Amino acid sequence: MIALPRLVWLALALCLPGCLLGPDYAGPPPVLTTDTGFARATPAEMAPPLARWWEPLADPQLDSLMMRALAINPDLAATVARTRAARAVLAIRTAELRPTVGTQALYLHGHTSGVDFGAIRDGDSDKDGKSDFDYYSLGFNASWEVDLFGRQRRGVEAATAQIEAAEASLDDARLSLSANLTRTYVALRDRQRRLALARESEALRRQGLDLLRQRYDQGIASEVEIERQRMRIEEPRIRAAQLEAEVAAQLDALAVLVGAAPGALDAELASPTPPPLPPTTVTVGDPATLLLRRPDIRAAERALAADTAMIGIAAAARFPKLTLLGTLGVGGTDLSSLGRLDDPMLFALPRLEWALFDFGRAEAKQAQAEALRDETEARYRGVVLAALRDAEDALALFQASRERVAGQARTLAAAERAVSLLRQREQGGTANTLQRLDAEDQRVTAAAALSEAEADLTRDYAALQTALGLGWAESAPGSDPLGRKNTDTGKD
Repeated sequence: MIALPRLVWLALALCLPGCLLGPDYAGPPPVLTTDTGFARATPAEMAPPLARWWEPLADPQLDSLMMRALAINPDLAATVARTRAARAVLAIRTAELRPTVGTQALYLHGHTSGVDFGAIRDGDSDKDGKSDFDYYSLGFNASWEVDLFGRQRRGVEAATAQIEAAEASLDDARLSLSANLTRTYVALRDRQRRLALARESEALRRQGLDLLRQRYDQGIASEVEIERQRMRIEEPRIRAAQLEAEVAAQLDALAVLVGAAPGALDAELASPTPPPLPPTTVTVGDPATLLLRRPDIRAAERALAADTAMIGIAAAARFPKLTLLGTLGVGGTDLSSLGRLDDPMLFALPRLEWALFDFGRAEAKQAQAEALRDETEARYRGVVLAALRDAEDALALFQASRERVAGQARTLAAAERAVSLLRQREQGGTANTLQRLDAEDQRVTAAAALSEAEADLTRDYAALQTALGLGWAESAPGSDPLGRKNTDTGKD
């Protein structure tokens, strides 16, 4: 057995886990002071939400597009790659806690002057003390930085938090993509529907122009009435041209969102269908349970944890660093020595480094890390407050959109009743065809307004889900990024 010097045994004893410098992360600062619900949500809406928030829209075409977009969207793929990079950083930081072992082969030829190497190789020294020698070595080498003050363990802690922040950012990217795709899809269906209504309006007004021409020929209509009707025809025609361009733009936007070239979805989405509508009852929950699942809040909280660990890394740089170096192998002054396995060589080199006088560099780096942590904490508070505002604003807009849809639906119902009554009067001879055509044109206008209101309602529904942060993963048990005490599992 090879006897190790006392210094080596002492160095190995120092390999026991050392202290951890820097503050231990104790959770984010408190932001919410009460557990009350959202100010603009009704009690009936206080219920746990769905994670796949678009499914209640009950649109199979939207579901299909969503799955494709979540699988191959280029921006989302870039975020996934960043998450993989963060995991690789953690693997690096974890590996730094363990020794590095490798192999080496060495040949050394030396020529010295004034030093007698006769003990190494007799007969190669001249009378002036000049010497030539060869040295061969083959074996294993190892190095290990002993984590005396927790620099490497803090690195693992920071890398773990950075992975979790990257995963939360990935959830946020998925949520944003799903909301963006839903808004674009709803805008497409709305434009397609209003385009058909604009063409219907143009056809009704052309019928009115034909009737006015007949009445003009009979001397019971003026030329001014004909010109006014021609002006009225141009309005839906211009509106239809604009809507056609918007339909093409929405089709191209959808194609890009699902990772396809513009125009790839034209045939698939050519058949107009009504815009999907949100369910009658929308679950909202409360700030404490919903906003802790909002991905951007989780990302900000994990970034705060990572920056807190970085303080420990900077603090450890002010203290000594111990590295164990060693080589085990065979060697000698001739090639035959490489075969003497019964007589191995061992070199052990504990190296202690300590920058006692760095003129404040390490202290300044620690102060920088503390300032960055404070900046991240302030940014976290801002993210939480902005999320609360987003949720309240989205609730107010969604409620207003529901009232607008209800009002437009009543307007359309009244327009349809007016058409029905005028048809009866036309059959009874108490109303003319022009009056009935004008009522039908008003019905078309009311239908277009209702379509636009319904599309806005669904878009506000998507915005509400984004604001409420219906993410893709539950928070870790016992954690609360809102800074309140939390003893449950974080699940609904």
